[in-house]
Amino acid sequence: MVHAEYHVDGVVEKPDVVGAIFGQTEGLLGEELDLRELQRSGKIGRIEVSVKREGKRTFGEIIIPTSLNRFETTLIAAALETINRVGPAHAVVKIKKIENIRKAKVQYILERAKDLLNHLVNEELPDTKELVTFLEYSHKMRELTYYGPEKLFAGPDIAKAEEIIIVEGRADVLNLLKYGITNVIALNGLNVPKTIIDLSKKKITTAFFDGDRAGDLLIKELYLNGVEIDFVARPDTGREVEELSRKEIIKALKNKVPFDQVKHYYEKLEGGVDEIRKIKEVKMIRDPILNKLKGFMESIFKSEQAVLLDNNINVLNKVPVSKIIESLKGSNTFAIVMDGVLTRELLDNIGRYNNIKYIVCLDAVQKTHDKIKIYTIKDLDRVTAG
Repeated sequence: MVHAEYHVDGVVEKPDVVGAIFGQTEGLLGEELDLRELQRSGKIGRIEVSVKREGKRTFGEIIIPTSLNRFETTLIAAALETINRVGPAHAVVKIKKIENIRKAKVQYILERAKDLLNHLVNEELPDTKELVTFLEYSHKMRELTYYGPEKLFAGPDIAKAEEIIIVEGRADVLNLLKYGITNVIALNGLNVPKTIIDLSKKKITTAFFDGDRAGDLLIKELYLNGVEIDFVARPDTGREVEELSRKEIIKALKNKVPFDQVKHYYEKLEGGVDEIRKIKEVKMIRDPILNKLKGFMESIFKSEQAVLLDNNINVLNKVPVSKIIESLKGSNTFAIVMDGVLTRELLDNIGRYNNIKYIVCLDAVQKTHDKIKIYTIKDLDRVTAG
């Protein structure tokens, strides 16, 4: 496709420009490349001309589609620049570009093929590794236990392990469990539980909190409330424990430092619980419905059940996760709280019911939907904290 622009020192019409193209290139390149003959034989297509005017000047664009090879096409393009008059007026024609339509089509085909393949892999045929990851995560979720009279979230080995890792909340415990670290326990709030204090006196204790000021202040709170901290482990600045990969967790724990070496820093650190709360509120997304849904999640946690709720957050039904879809028929479900992993297939089936606006689950293969807000346990801990 040859793209050219023209400027004429006068007022002309589209037929004048087309006539100049054929008339002033005639005979320049011989019979084989004569534009009229090429058009009759179908080697060039319909010549498109746009016309615009400013006062007594006319300008626009010329587009000539061609099936000639690159050498013949460039000759035709160069011939257009020999046009110096349109009608009685002086004219200038310049080639803007020669576009390889085949290349453009191939590029489009490749890009479209990538999109189709991505859809096939992500929507139709989930990657085996992805499925295994979520099965492992679901299995680790079952290992979450409660420990002590405060019912602190913990890993299954917290009682028998010689060393323990203290983290902030349930989402942090779950992330460490996901990667096989089972000697972990959570504060479950901003107050330091007596169970944590007692454990620290019996076991080697590592404090592992987020890499921000709130994490620093939490370590200070442990220290001021009598927790015997032996080591401090921190992720990179700005990173949260619940979002770390296995490699990042191992690296942070490997690089832990003795608390005695950094004690002076925490002793001089200004701020306390009120500041921690303010820092966390900045990160939160407030949604009053989620606080209610969180309560239902607590009630069915580790039961493999699902609760169907109406728009007043009243219970419509309580069923096994495997029975969710058949239970939705004929119901006016507004929210689903489920003790299971939300698969793409399950989400697709739930999405057919327009009245459903919330899903809360252990984890999700896909967390975005155009009609439904999807929250995992990690998300729920984050947005309802404070």
